[in-house]
Formats: sequence, structure tokens, C-alpha cells
Amino acid sequence: MQDKKYVSKKELWMYALGAGGQGMIYASMSGKISDYYTNVLQLDLMFVLVLMLAARIWDAINDPLMGMIVDRHSLKTGRMKPYIIIATPIISVLTILMFLSPNLEPVPLMIFTAVVYVLWGMAYTLADVPFWSLPNVLTPNSKERSDVISFTKIINSIGSAFPEIFFAVVPIVVGLFISQDTDPIAFGKMKYLIIAILTVVIGGVLYINSYFHIKEKVVLPDKKKVPGQPGSLSRIFKCKPLMLVVIMGVLSSGRYLVQAAAAHVARYSFYIGPEITDAMTLAEKTAAYEKSIGLVNTIFLICTVVGMFGTTLFMPKLMRKFDYKKLVIVTCLAGFAASVMTTVIGYFTQLSSIYILAPFIIVQSIPLGVINVVSYAMICDSLDYMELTTGHRENGLGSACQGFINKIGNAFATSGIIVLYMVIGMNPKDMLSTETIKFAFDIAMDQRFSMFLLVSLIPGISMLLCAIPMFFYKIAGKEKENMLAQLKAKREKEGFVVTE
Repeated sequence: MQDKKYVSKKELWMYALGAGGQGMIYASMSGKISDYYTNVLQLDLMFVLVLMLAARIWDAINDPLMGMIVDRHSLKTGRMKPYIIIATPIISVLTILMFLSPNLEPVPLMIFTAVVYVLWGMAYTLADVPFWSLPNVLTPNSKERSDVISFTKIINSIGSAFPEIFFAVVPIVVGLFISQDTDPIAFGKMKYLIIAILTVVIGGVLYINSYFHIKEKVVLPDKKKVPGQPGSLSRIFKCKPLMLVVIMGVLSSGRYLVQAAAAHVARYSFYIGPEITDAMTLAEKTAAYEKSIGLVNTIFLICTVVGMFGTTLFMPKLMRKFDYKKLVIVTCLAGFAASVMTTVIGYFTQLSSIYILAPFIIVQSIPLGVINVVSYAMICDSLDYMELTTGHRENGLGSACQGFINKIGNAFATSGIIVLYMVIGMNPKDMLSTETIKFAFDIAMDQRFSMFLLVSLIPGISMLLCAIPMFFYKIAGKEKENMLAQLKAKREKEGFVVTE
């Protein structure tokens, strides 16, 4: 069973392209929502902070519920893939509503924003939990499953880069219709709405198309609940390897800042362009500043592409050669060291140039690619361990754990950005309006450097912390091989079914 291949190249590509589409939609929210809420909609900072945290508390309930629904109820066309059809139109509409920027008074606008944001999180759970449970049922072959996950995450990562590309290109188009210097708020609203529409149209088509080309092949025998037997959630919490992966994911939440905070750092920490003089008009200053924001953001994009996405490309080979835990530990320690160097150099150069920091930002981004891929594979291995030791396999709940990790990580990152604004005394309404525009070179150095910490030292500390649980993770090497051999024998004995 371990040598036989069950996933055709076409099926693999269609599933991976679906993941790329999903990645586009998620990145359009997670990477830019904090900049959109704070600097474009200019919502109250405390409101944004409370909204992010409250939504994640709800997700703590919502994600496991979705996982249990997936595990317990099959639809006509499968247990997991039908949700692709169900979720795509819902999440597409909500993504556009999220960036619609209705012309409302502050209180109604906050209510609208809160409702759409919470509903978006629920719709994404509907899409995310079943979709990332699919590798468990596409093949019973552990090695092939790892290959499916690693390749799919490559395409998912490529898809998540597209909103960043749109972020650099769309302003050029919007500038033909709206003047940045006369109405910067309207400019920002139009920019984000166009980015949302592009990601929904392209990403939604790729995502929903995967439904028609994949097949759930692994069918585990139904398990009837025995009185007094532990429930699904109990099995999840008692599965030590799975809990270690969850803890690792939560501790690595700072990694999301490298992308989520890039727009803020580009706006307030760096300036690349001609010397600003009093002889320049406001329009000339604004044009130069807007180009600088786009350039700095593009440099961050290139660094993360080379570091994170570049590493993702090599993950299939690395995962076959090295234990998952070693990959996490080594790359996270390297990422922490690079973040320290980024911070020190940034401090002593007074953030005079982003270019000299670029090589260290690239190294910082390497653990992001590793964790994005390995965490899914480790959860699948943990579910193998659960099935072997308990006789039950909670695929949906396992995927829900990963979904929760992603959401809580994004929430911590976004909340950290908002908290920093409040701590250093920066109010976006004072920085950007129809009457006032403050540039990076107008901001005190301590505020600029504090903002820079969001993409330098803070993610590095998070990388260091997340490596700690991996020292206690035991599904590796000979132990993993023995576990898989025992599981194979157990499945054959209990009537394990694989459809062709």
C-alpha cells in the first residue's frame, strides 16, 4: 500500500490549482486587511483590535464544529469535496463586501465591518477545513500524501503572492481615474476593491474547478460511539503529537507579520526616492512617496518570494530527506539569527536603506515556507498516530486545528500591528486624510523603528519560540516507520477500503 500511487498527475494539478485559488483569496484578506481597516477606512483602533480578537474567539468554537461536521456527515459526492461548491460563492461575495468601503457614518460602518468580517471567517472555515482534509482521503500512502501536500502548498504559496503583485500594479491603473494627492482615501478604497475583485474572480474559478477533478478514495469504516468512550474533542486534546504541532503553530504567529505588516512598514518606516525639498509641491511629494511605498512593498514581496516561496519549491525533496521536526528547528533558529541581524543593521543605519536589509529578510522568510508545508504533513502524521492508538481518525478536526492555527496567527499579527500603533501614539487619521498627508520622513525615528520591529525582531522571536515544542515531537525516523507499519497492519485487519 505504501508503494502504490493513487493520485494521478491531473488530479494533483487540479487540487493544487484549487489551493492556489484559495491562497489568493485568503492572502487578499490576511495580508492587507490591517492596512485597509486602519489607513483606508480609518476605523477606530480599539474597535479593530476588539474585532480581531472576538472573531478569533468565535473561531475557537467554529473551526472544531466544522471539523466534527466533516468527520460525521457524508454528502452524496463525498465527505469533504462538496464544500468546495458550497463555500466558493459565499466567500467570494463576502470578500468583495469586505473591501466595498460603503459610505456610512462611523458607527454603522463599524457594524457593517464587524458583521462582514465575522461572516467571512465562518465562510472561510467552511472552505478551508474540508479542503485541507482532502490529502487524508486522496491516498492512503503516507509518502504520496506528503508529496501531495508539499506540491499543493507550492501552488498555494504562488497563489497567495498574486494579491501582492496586484498591490503593486493596481495603483497605476487607479491613478488614471483618481488623484492620489487630492483624494488619498478614495484612491485607497478603489485600489483595494479592484484587488478584491481580481482575486475573487481568478481565485474563485481555480478553487471551484478542483471539485470536478478530485476523488475521495480512502473510506474508513464507520465507528459507532460506545457509551463512556472519549469523544472527538477529547481524542484531539489527548493526541500529544497533534497538540505539539498546534502549540508550534500558535507560537509561530509572528511569522505572519512579515507579510501582514509589510504595507505598514513601507508606509511609515522607509522612504526611497528623490530628496524632498520645500520647493516641491504637495502633488510632487505625494507622487514620490506613493512610488516609495510601492517600491518598498515590492522589495518585501521579492524577499518573501525568494525566502518563503523559494523554500517551498524545495520542500518535496527536503521532506523526503529530513525529518519534519529537524526542518522546523534548524530553519527557525536560522530565521531568528537573521532577524537579529536585520534589527541591528536597521538600527545602526537608521533605516536609511531597505536594500542592505534584503538578504537578511530573505533568510528570515525561509522558516515561513517550511512551517507552511510541514505543519500540514505533521498533522496528517499525528492523525495516523491517533488512528493507531485509538482506532479513530478525526480528519476534519485535524484540519480544523490547522485552520485555527492560521486564523489565530493572522489575528495575533493584525492585533500586534494595532497595539503598536496605540503604544507609539500613531493615529492613522492624523497621518492620512484629505487635509493632511504625513510622510515617513516626517515621522520621529523611534516611531519608524518601532514599526520596523514588526517585520524584523518580533517575527524572529516567534520563530525561536515555535522551535521549542518540536524537541518533544516524536513522530520521526524509525518511530515513524514503525508507526506506519503497525497502522498498515491494523487497517488491513479492520476492513480499510480504498476506491480506485
